[in-house]
Amino acid sequence: QVQLVESGGGLVQPGGSLRLSCAASGGSFSSYAMGWFRQAPGKEREFVAGISNSGNTNYGDSVKGRFTISRDNAKNTLYLQMNSLKTEGTAAYSCAKSRWSWFTNTDSTFEDWGQGTQVTVSS
Repeated sequence: QVQLVESGGGLVQPGGSLRLSCAASGGSFSSYAMGWFRQAPGKEREFVAGISNSGNTNYGDSVKGRFTISRDNAKNTLYLQMNSLKTEGTAAYSCAKSRWSWFTNTDSTFEDWGQGTQVTVSS
């Protein structure tokens, strides 16, 4: 089982930027696809972005063109660069490890989850 720890959340104004990090330990990080999900109060968990072990990426429709997912296999770290943030982006953001080298946008693809980091977009 891989342990995942997110960081980088906080309070940001609409239109601002944040970069989230997810440090992985206890497993073969480079072999697996990784993803970011978010969940706002009272709403279902939503796929944000995913990246395969070879670097192929995909994004949820609500963040395309504004968010970028990347990974540094040498550092066992996953990133999410978030630009042009909107108030509807307020949520707890969690990283997750896929069961395989590829991923889908459904959370059943992923087996290990971090605790999450809170992002609040507000003026």
